[in-house]
Amino acid sequence: MDAGEILAASRIVPVATIHQVDQGEALAECLCDAGMSSIEITLRSDAALATIERIAHKLPQMTIGVGSIRTAGQMKQAHQAGAQFAVSPGCSETLLSMADELAMPFVPGATTPSEMIALLDRGYRLQKFFPAQQAGGLNYLKAIAKPLPEVRFFPTGGIDATLAAEYLAFDKVACIGGSWFISDDKVAAGDFQSISNSVKQILAELSIFPVFGKNSLTL
Repeated sequence: MDAGEILAASRIVPVATIHQVDQGEALAECLCDAGMSSIEITLRSDAALATIERIAHKLPQMTIGVGSIRTAGQMKQAHQAGAQFAVSPGCSETLLSMADELAMPFVPGATTPSEMIALLDRGYRLQKFFPAQQAGGLNYLKAIAKPLPEVRFFPTGGIDATLAAEYLAFDKVACIGGSWFISDDKVAAGDFQSISNSVKQILAELSIFPVFGKNSLTL
């Protein structure tokens, strides 16, 4: 399943690891009010699934996803909790089969041409490039994308404010994942005003990058 359509309005997907459900709900409300339309909650804490369920119930206007998917069981639990898309740092036949079974929009991870072509064979035109910076960064991605014109990328890992603009200027990048503007310290302290200010500034700066046209996920 290609998650392109469900993420078509998102250029930056906030990636959050939440340790308290109330904080996750407050963060999602903050992001939504500031103008962001999606959030990815990673399965790196015991509160992740409950947070997804809460956000899905309280903020139906927010596109809620689950990240760090590693097993088919996790994907099924996240789907039942209300996740609308799933993201994995890699891929396996088990994950692909479960995504098919659930009709779950899925962004599998790949870093090599062979992995990307194998996913393209299965119909996945939107693929996660992870860990983006550690795997070679934008120069590597530009080189590897040349012979793969059908693939669009969702880079995450090591991206900050400066790199975000550079990645999004590349027409093969559909969206990026990031957490630099939603630090654990700010979330834990309840400093949502600061997060809101950062998001508004980011969205204003990113207004120069088109959502549709050559960057569209639905090409």
